[in-house]
Amino acid sequence: MLKKAIKVLVLLFLLSTITAFAKGNTMTGLDVLLSNPSLLKGKRVGVITNPTGIDRNGQSVVDLFYQHKDINLVAIFAPEHGFRGDKDAGANIGDAIDPKTKLPVYSLYGKTLKPTYDMLSKVDVLVFDIQDIGARFYTYIYTMANAMEACAEAGKEFMVLDRPNPLGGHKVAGPVLELAYASFVGKYPITVTHGLTVGELAELFNEQFFIGCKLTVVPMKNWQRGQWFDETGLKWVNPSPNIRSLAAATVYPGLCFLEGTNISEGRGTETPFEIFGAPFINSDRLVKELNALKLPGCRFEAAKFTPTTSKWEGKVCQGAMIIVTNREQFLPVETGLYIINTLYTLYPRDFAWNESHFDRLLGSNKPREVITNKKSLGELFASWQARQEWFLESRENYLLYK
Repeated sequence: MLKKAIKVLVLLFLLSTITAFAKGNTMTGLDVLLSNPSLLKGKRVGVITNPTGIDRNGQSVVDLFYQHKDINLVAIFAPEHGFRGDKDAGANIGDAIDPKTKLPVYSLYGKTLKPTYDMLSKVDVLVFDIQDIGARFYTYIYTMANAMEACAEAGKEFMVLDRPNPLGGHKVAGPVLELAYASFVGKYPITVTHGLTVGELAELFNEQFFIGCKLTVVPMKNWQRGQWFDETGLKWVNPSPNIRSLAAATVYPGLCFLEGTNISEGRGTETPFEIFGAPFINSDRLVKELNALKLPGCRFEAAKFTPTTSKWEGKVCQGAMIIVTNREQFLPVETGLYIINTLYTLYPRDFAWNESHFDRLLGSNKPREVITNKKSLGELFASWQARQEWFLESRENYLLYK
């Protein structure tokens, strides 16, 4: 009887261990720093953050820093969507006073995209703690880069509290940006999905693109490159108003291209970037064409929706819902371009480009030209390979995790 009880206890222990491992136990750079905050002791601290800047218990980096006896928080800096994360894409953000801490909140998405000398005058170290989603055109990484430049110019320290790439750290996809198309949705020659954490990107930007700031990256613990966000044990917080789940983040690197067209990417619905359409689309016909392509790792279902904001606001749209069936096989960049190519082919009179924005998102005008001239997407994708290999090789020196 005793032996049986012991066996049961051992089995329960093993099951609990396996469950804990499956859930993950990643510690972000914030968690690691707070276990030994000596790096900030005696310094005046500014922090660039939004609602994603939380510890494993869901507490804000601002509150944690402000309440800590060894950390002197003096200023908050807000990226696109604002410090509270409630502003829509592209909305101008103004300076303010945080009602809770009474600290100044400086906007980095309003009159300036870069901290000014005056903003940094009372700061010794500027800390970046924001969750990225692993796509080149997600603007937080350029807020980080601009702040690094400002710190280099002002002689200030810059610190990144690292967080996971929610898509994992292996996948590199899409064209390397051509510098002629550089903008705030693509500043440097990297691929669309880069497979790097913000800390790794900071190291790469600082050295490879000659920023030259005094940089410290506080790395995570217990994160591996093959892990998706839902394998970390960390709480998902929407990094921006329209990225509401890991499912949306998974398709975003390809479905975001729709922003450069007159097709709704689902803003103003419950599932932005997972649903797309327009009033002139026949959903059954579209879904039949898309599923016939047999794109890896996904399928499409007919959808009907009425956006409450953005493109086609208040208009009934037909289109499709994208469902990822195997995220390891799914190719977001290629899938996004196949979707646009299909829409352009089916509705040549109704489909319209926002050419400059589309080209900025892709970092090149070639994808749009291939689609409009009805050339081979396969050949386009193959043409990216040499530059992708260059990027893979160049990022190798900055990888912090296996």
